[in-house]
Amino acid sequence: MTGVADQAWFRDPALARVLALLNADKGEGRVVGGAVRNSLMGLPVSDIDIATTLTPEVVMERAAAAGIKAVPTGLQHGTVTLVVDGKPFEVTTLRTDVETDGRHAKVAFSTDWKADAERRDLTINALYADAEGEVVDLVGGLADIETRNIRFIGDAARRIAEDHLRILRFFRFFAYYGSGRPDAEGLRACAAARSKLRTLSAERVWSELRKLLGAADPGRALLWMRQLAVLTEILPESERWGIDAIPSLVATERALGWAPDPLLRLMAIVPPDAARLEALAARLKLSNAEAATLKAWAMAAPVNDEISPAAFERLLYRNGLDGIVTRLKLALAVARGKAEGDLAEMARSARLGKLMDQAANWKKPQFPLNGGDVLAAGVASGPRVGELLAVLENQWVEENFASDRTALLARLKESAQ
Repeated sequence: MTGVADQAWFRDPALARVLALLNADKGEGRVVGGAVRNSLMGLPVSDIDIATTLTPEVVMERAAAAGIKAVPTGLQHGTVTLVVDGKPFEVTTLRTDVETDGRHAKVAFSTDWKADAERRDLTINALYADAEGEVVDLVGGLADIETRNIRFIGDAARRIAEDHLRILRFFRFFAYYGSGRPDAEGLRACAAARSKLRTLSAERVWSELRKLLGAADPGRALLWMRQLAVLTEILPESERWGIDAIPSLVATERALGWAPDPLLRLMAIVPPDAARLEALAARLKLSNAEAATLKAWAMAAPVNDEISPAAFERLLYRNGLDGIVTRLKLALAVARGKAEGDLAEMARSARLGKLMDQAANWKKPQFPLNGGDVLAAGVASGPRVGELLAVLENQWVEENFASDRTALLARLKESAQ
């Protein structure tokens, strides 16, 4: 029989304590979802979610009696978080959907394991492990894990109608766990309902897209999304730019040891147009830091790979490090993608690699003067203070930061006359 009893996470005494609490007095609790799925696929397990026949109120009563901290994280949806030895376990009562509108669901609590499984999205996410570690499969998820098939439970169109975000989840799970061609019924249902993605909140869409872009290799999923116009629905900026840069970017990440970066992958498939990226950031409600990253890349000066080390230092000083490094990474990925059998692209890759090394070791010099120095030189407060500083700083940069404070003060004195 298939089970997870040999997994280290399942043997954790904290989990055993929670399961014992839920399985006492005719109650039942089972681990559900990602922990079971990942264990069966030989992948790391992080969060452990538990389904139970007990209502949230009973879960909290039992936890209080056992001295376990209970946090009512989502009572309206039947969820209580139990904290044992500092470890959180999300416990959710079995549910059936009473009403769905593609964005939200009203649920009723249940004790029916099959009904609970059938309301979930994908077969590989609806596997349970009981208190002994035996896997309970009510929807054919084990067979799909064996073949790495990402498939909706039951009727794909109905599952999507219940929550339109499942279109993106389908492709996200394919990016992480799928193999071969995506499930044909799932593809048809996603294509037919793609316009419904416009009804979702920007936060939910970006959260799913960011997770998808963070997969080890999101290329195949993005390809299917583009072919079905799903990608165009959520990221119209990618329509003319395309996703052709993704394979070489992923290959470069692996070769050079870069961690998968969802924002870098996003920038690989949208144009470096500051105005359009500002609109994108507003539409998807990116964080301020994410929007700033996009802006820095769009506003950064293009980098000629044949630039001299001294000129590159000046470029870094005037443009800032982050945007330039992003441009270098994307250019390097493109060059590496073309380099096989192309001596010119191989040479270009080598030059870009050296610039990357230089940028990694670069520390921005501190301009030795400030406004107080200008005032002390006898210049009256006003616009001329900034103007003089700007002229002197530009000269200092053009000299590759060679002049020290003494030399600059002497020059300031002459300019202030």
